[in-house]
Amino acid sequence: MNAGNKRNSGNAKKARRFFRILFARKEIVLCIAILLIMVFCAIFAPFVAPYNPYKQDLTMSLQPMSAQHIFGTDQLGRDLLSRIIYGTRVSFSVGIVAVAIAGSVGMILGLTAGVAGGFVDSIIMRVMDAMMSIPMIILAIFLGSILGKGLGNVMLAVGISMIPGYARLMRGQALTIRESDYITAGIICGASTLRNVITHIVPNCVSPIIVLMTMNLGNAVLAEAGLSFLGLGINPPMASWGGMVSDGNTFLNTNPVIAIVPGIFVFLIVLCFNMVGDAVRDALDPRLRGTL
Repeated sequence: MNAGNKRNSGNAKKARRFFRILFARKEIVLCIAILLIMVFCAIFAPFVAPYNPYKQDLTMSLQPMSAQHIFGTDQLGRDLLSRIIYGTRVSFSVGIVAVAIAGSVGMILGLTAGVAGGFVDSIIMRVMDAMMSIPMIILAIFLGSILGKGLGNVMLAVGISMIPGYARLMRGQALTIRESDYITAGIICGASTLRNVITHIVPNCVSPIIVLMTMNLGNAVLAEAGLSFLGLGINPPMASWGGMVSDGNTFLNTNPVIAIVPGIFVFLIVLCFNMVGDAVRDALDPRLRGTL
C-alpha cells in the first residue's frame, strides 16, 4: 500500500508540475483558448454557423463585410463565416487522424527497428531515409495525386508523409533505452524481450512522441490546406480553408477578403499548435526548456 501511495503521489506531483509549466506563459493560455474555441465551433458547427454553408444565392455573390455577413460572401453567394466554421471541422479532422496514423505506424516501425536491429533495422530505416529525402508536402502531393481527392484520402496521404519522423525518433529512443542498466538487469532476471518493450521501452518513449504529435498537428493542417489549394484535397462543395483560399485567389483585386480571411485562420491554427507543442515539450522535458 505504501509503495502504491508513493507512486500515486509521485504521479500527481508530475501532473501538477506539467500543468504548472504548460500554463505558465500567458501566450500559451491564449493559444489553448483559441484552439478550444475552434474545437467548440467544429463540434457544434450546425448551431454556431449563422447560415447554411452550402446554400448558393447568386444574387448575393461577392458581398462585402457587413452586419448580415460578417466576412461577406463568396462568388456563389455562400456566407464566408459559415464556411470557415465548417472548415474548422475538416482542419481538425485531418490534423488528428493524420497524426494518429503517422504516430501509430511510425512508432511500430521505429520500435521494431530499434529492438530487432540488424537486417530488419537496415531495411526499415533505409525506406524511412528514402521517404525523408522528399519534403513532406511534396510527398503528400504525390500521394494525394495517386489516391485522389476526398477527406479520407487526404488524411491518409498526409499521415503517410509524416511517418518517417516518428519512426526515426522512436528508433533513436529505443536504441538509447535498450542499453540502459535496468533493461540489462531485466534480461539477466529472465524477462522476455516483449516484457521489456512493454514495461520499460515504450513508456519511456511516449513523452517525445507526444511532443512531436502536438507540433505536427499544425503541419498536418497546413499540408491539408496546401493540397486543397492545389485542387488535390477536399471535394467541393465541402468547406476547406485551403480550397477557400484557392477560390478567392481569382478575386484578390476585387474582393481580397475571400482569400485573406481563410488564410488568416490557417496561419492562426498552425501558430497555436506550434506554440502549444513547444510548451508541451518544455513541460515534459525540463532539459529542453527555453530552447527552440
